[in-house]
This record gives sequence, C-alpha cells and structure tokens, in this order.
Amino acid sequence: MSKVLMKGNEAVGAAAIKAGCKYFFGYPITPQNEIPEYMSKKLPEVGGEFVQAESEVAAINMVYGAAGSGARVMTSSSSPGMALKQEGISYLAGAELPAVIVNMMRGGPGLGGIQPAQSDYFMSVKGGGNGDYFMPVYAPASIQETVDLIQEAFDVADQYRTPVMVIADGMIGQMMEPVEFKDIPKRKLEEKTWATNGTKEERKPNVINSLFLDAHDLENHILRLEEKFNLIEEKECRWEEYKLEGAEIVIAAYGTTARIVKNAIDTLEKDGIKVGLIRPITLWPFPKKAFDHIDSTTTNVLTVEMSRGQMIEDVRLSLNGKLPTAFFGRTGGVIPTPAGVVEAVKKLVGGAK
Repeated sequence: MSKVLMKGNEAVGAAAIKAGCKYFFGYPITPQNEIPEYMSKKLPEVGGEFVQAESEVAAINMVYGAAGSGARVMTSSSSPGMALKQEGISYLAGAELPAVIVNMMRGGPGLGGIQPAQSDYFMSVKGGGNGDYFMPVYAPASIQETVDLIQEAFDVADQYRTPVMVIADGMIGQMMEPVEFKDIPKRKLEEKTWATNGTKEERKPNVINSLFLDAHDLENHILRLEEKFNLIEEKECRWEEYKLEGAEIVIAAYGTTARIVKNAIDTLEKDGIKVGLIRPITLWPFPKKAFDHIDSTTTNVLTVEMSRGQMIEDVRLSLNGKLPTAFFGRTGGVIPTPAGVVEAVKKLVGGAK
C-alpha cells in the first residue's frame, strides 16, 4: 500500500473512518480543529453522521448516547475542552461504554496557550472524572503510530467495553508526515448484546446506567470493573526500548518528546556517553515492567516531558527506589531541544562522577 502525505489531525479522522467509526461529536478548539473539519466532510460519504455540538459537555454526552446504541463513535478536543468532558468520560467508564477520545494537548492551566504540551498526563491517566476508574491511554510518537493506534483503540474499546483515550501534543496534530493505512489485525469481538438498539420485540429492553443507589451494589460494580482493569493491565501494556543495553543513563519520555530524546541519545553516543530510552506507548496501563530491563550499568533515570513533571511520579513508582530519578522539561508550549536534553544528561553524568 502506498504512503500519503497527511496532516496529523486529518490522519486521525481517516484512521477512525477506516476503523469503522460512524459518528463524531465535537466542538472547535485549537490545535485539533482539522479533526472535526475532516469528519464533517468524510463521514457522510460512508453513511456516518457528524454533529458539531453546542459545547464539549454536550459532545461527550452525545458520544454516550451513540456508544450506548452499539455504534463506533469518537470525539476529539484539546486540553481545556477535554477538562470539560471529564464528567462524561466518567459516565462512559461507569456504564461500560466503548468510545474513542482524542486529546491534542496544548499548554495550560486554564485557557493557557495553543502551543504543544504534555501537561494533561495526570488528567488522562489518573482519572480526570469522579470515582474509581481507569481507561486505556495511548501516546503515539508519530503520525503513522497515531493512525495505527487509533484503529487499535476502537477494537480495544469494544473488547473491554471501555472508553479509550489517545493523547498527543499539538505538534502531532499540526505537522505533516507520510502515512500508510495498513490493515490492522482485527480482534475477536463479541456481539454487542448489551446495546440499546431496539428490542424488535425479540428480547427484553437493555438498560445502560452508571447509577447504583445501594452502596453494596455500587461496590460490587466497582470490584467487577477492577477485574477488567487488571486484565487490561496484564494484556494491553505497551512500550518501546531504545539502546538500553549498557546505558549509563536511562531516559523515560513519551510522544514527540521521545523523538527529541532519540536525537539527543545519538549525539551523546558520539561523545562516548551511553544513554537508553524507555518510551511508554500506553500511559495507562503504565509499563512498570520495562524498568526491570534496565542494566546494572545505569546510575540514573531521567524523565523528560513537555510539562513540569507528571509522568515522573509513575517512573519513580516503577523504580521503587532502585535508582535516583531526575527531571528535565519545558512547559507552556516551549518544546525541549536535543541540546537541552544533552546538557541535562551531562550534568547527571558529571554529578555521578
């Protein structure tokens, strides 16, 4: 299959349609606006429907309704808009409804700015809405990987009856790269017998709900959800390792920041400093086991993020005190440079000696 040059946001839309998405509900916000624009043009061509909702809150509740009918549905937004969707995301998780949610992150807090950032990590992986829940969170590092993961996200959502989030900084949404729309291996999915798609007088009505007025009923529901979350942690955790063998310093980074880090690692190698990379592809479940693969030669772990340091907490938990951890990052839409990463590593190496 030939490759085509596409803007990241448009590639997201194309991947969703290829995955069988039939409904999209959204609201404009930079830097993800090309996603709803693309879906508004292309969904009607495949028998789908696009609706620009009156707000982000309305959009996520429309997703709830479409997901409840058993349809493949997606929404997208950027950081402040995603904050408004958190109540609806919690409802989706509580009602066990599959949907794909895309966040092209920008700087914050508040309205912040429109430049790329990774400061929605906590909101995404720690459960931004109320209650005890998790959801799979993918963090692609390229437009090609975004296309692949969007398609996989729909299958994962259906398999586990859960919302799935794909987060990327605004750079991925706005830049252009060649992509190939490969046929992703399909998972064996059960029929959606739970869907509220009309009884046709052949069965009892299905009820989809996240309200449990009896405390014991709610506890049992949460414990059942926990079994599902444990299974996702066991089966769906993904990461990439790069030049870990013999590394003196190991860097943890995700998304486009990891691409910047790889350039820095190659530069440091020329200077005789061996550095490796652990790149989480799933931010939840977080790849704790990856940190068991660190060599005995490693003296420090450095986390690099486009934030003031959020993923570093999960890195420290994964290491469980085995190695000292340090942080380097830029925030507010400022993108870290390979030179900045090189300098941070050399300070660590100098300090260790």
